[in-house]
Amino acid sequence: MKPELPPVDWRHPALAPYRPAGERVLARVQAGATVAEALNAEDASMHFVPQDLLPTGVAYETYIATSGQVPTRDNLHDAFNGLVWLLQPRLKRRLNALHAAAITEQGVGECRGPLRDALTLFDENGAWLQAPHGLQAALRSRDWQALFIDQAPAWSHAALIVFGHALLEKLATAPRKAHTAHVWLGDPTTAGAADWRRKPWHPLPLAGIPGWWPAPQDAVFYADTTVFRPPKALRPAGPGGVGP
Repeated sequence: MKPELPPVDWRHPALAPYRPAGERVLARVQAGATVAEALNAEDASMHFVPQDLLPTGVAYETYIATSGQVPTRDNLHDAFNGLVWLLQPRLKRRLNALHAAAITEQGVGECRGPLRDALTLFDENGAWLQAPHGLQAALRSRDWQALFIDQAPAWSHAALIVFGHALLEKLATAPRKAHTAHVWLGDPTTAGAADWRRKPWHPLPLAGIPGWWPAPQDAVFYADTTVFRPPKALRPAGPGGVGP
């Protein structure tokens, strides 16, 4: 049966690195290819296979590590997962290696554990940012005024790569002002297991980045505290006397 994927709007800035390959992949699917076949036609170092080739009882991450093949369903979520494998193979391989090592050591239980939870969260919703020191400091302190307004020109010297395939799927089909990435400052490709367990990332509302939202990004826009939430110490106290 021919896969039927929802329409994709490639205009969001986060999708720019993925758009050329993504348009080709989705065109192949539209022409009748499976998602795995469409991804393989990009001549990737990884090989994509139908999900039903994943052996019963073998963990997804273990299968990838041992076979060099990525089980792939015929849906948009897995299409974006494949695109990230195509465009960010080094970090994808690193996360997979850490997953596989943890599974070898601990097995597969009801809970993934802190390390695999962190790896999964970043794989679904992560991004990494290389930026001037001032932007990094403002992000760490959640100083949205400094990050998005006072230092807006510094964003022209920054590079933000949205890595999480679930987040990319959302941005491609139903972007919302509240969509927030878990951002790693610097390059996560060399980080070890102990670094990942700490979850050393920072929440970044993507709509705040200058030019990343179609509506005017003015003072009223940034005053929306449901999106641009202040640090916990500055939030109003709840009924029990503690901020949310």
